[in-house]
Amino acid sequence: MPTLSPLPTVAVLMATFNGGRDVVAQLDSIASQTHLPDLILISDDGSKDATCTHIDAFAAAHPDIPVMRIDGPQQGATRNFLHLLIHTPDEIDVVAFCDQDDVWLDHKLARGLEHLKTADTAPTLYCARTWVCDVNLNKRRMSRFPKAPPGFRNAIVQNIAAGNTIMLNRQALSIARRLARRTRKTVVHDWWLYQIITGIGGHVICDAEPVLLYRQHRNNLVGANFGLQAWIKRMNHVRRGGLRRWTTTNLVALRHASDDLTDENRAILAAFTYIRRKPWWRRVQGIYRLGLYRQRRLGQASLFAAAILGFL
Repeated sequence: MPTLSPLPTVAVLMATFNGGRDVVAQLDSIASQTHLPDLILISDDGSKDATCTHIDAFAAAHPDIPVMRIDGPQQGATRNFLHLLIHTPDEIDVVAFCDQDDVWLDHKLARGLEHLKTADTAPTLYCARTWVCDVNLNKRRMSRFPKAPPGFRNAIVQNIAAGNTIMLNRQALSIARRLARRTRKTVVHDWWLYQIITGIGGHVICDAEPVLLYRQHRNNLVGANFGLQAWIKRMNHVRRGGLRRWTTTNLVALRHASDDLTDENRAILAAFTYIRRKPWWRRVQGIYRLGLYRQRRLGQASLFAAAILGFL
C-alpha cells in the first residue's frame, strides 16, 4: 500500500496597522477555509485602535488555529511583510500573504495548495485574480488577468502578482526569507517577490479564478488600478518622478540578490541599469533588445514613452 505524502504546513502571514474596522471579517474568513492554516502569524505595526484586541479575541475563540502576534518594525506595510517572512518558523512549508481588510473565499488556501502541488521542487509563487469591491464588499468586478506569460523581463518593469493572493512553496519561501534579511528597501513586497522568483528561474502560477474579495478604500497601499481616476493618479505619479524612484529602488534591491539570479537575468539587470543612464534613443533601443515587456499594448506603449521622457 503506497504511503501518503504528508500535507504541507501552512502559515498565513498577515500585516496589520489600525485595521480594527475590517480585521475581524478577514480573520473569520480564514477560520472558514476548507483547508485551515497551521499558523496565523500576525505582525502588528503599532496599531492605536482595537486591532490587537480583535486579534486576541479571535485567538481565544479559535483555539484550534494557532495565532502568533509579533511587533512590527513600524516602517510601513512593505517592511512589515518582509518582517513576517524573516520571522516565519522553520517548520513552515507554505506561506500565504494576507491583508488585514479583505475577505477570503473559503477555498482560497485549498486552491493555492492544489496549484503548488504541480511545482514539484522548483521555487514557485502562486497568485490569483480577485473580486475588486467597494468598502462594503459590493460592486464586485473581477481583476485583470495577465495576457502574456510571467517572467523576469516583465517583472523588472511591471508587477502582475497581487500580494493579497500570493502563496510561496517551501523552496521559494527559503530563498525569500534569506533575501528579506539583506534587503533594506523595496517598493512593495509582492512586486519584489515576483522579481525574485522569476529572477532565480523559479515558476509563477497565475490562477484565472478569483480567490478573495479585495476591499477598496482610501487607505489601500496600491489599489486595483481601474478607471479614469486611477489612470490619472498613475500618470501624475509618473510625471512627478515616482516611477523612476520605484525603478531605482527595485534595481537596488535586485542587486542585493544578484548572486541568486540566473546568469541571463543577472545580465538583463545589469543592462537595464546601464541603459537608464543613456540618451532616450539608447533607452528605447535597449528596452527593445532586452525584450522587456508589459502585459498589454497600452502598457507597452507607456513603457517606451516613459523611457523617452526619462521617467523610467
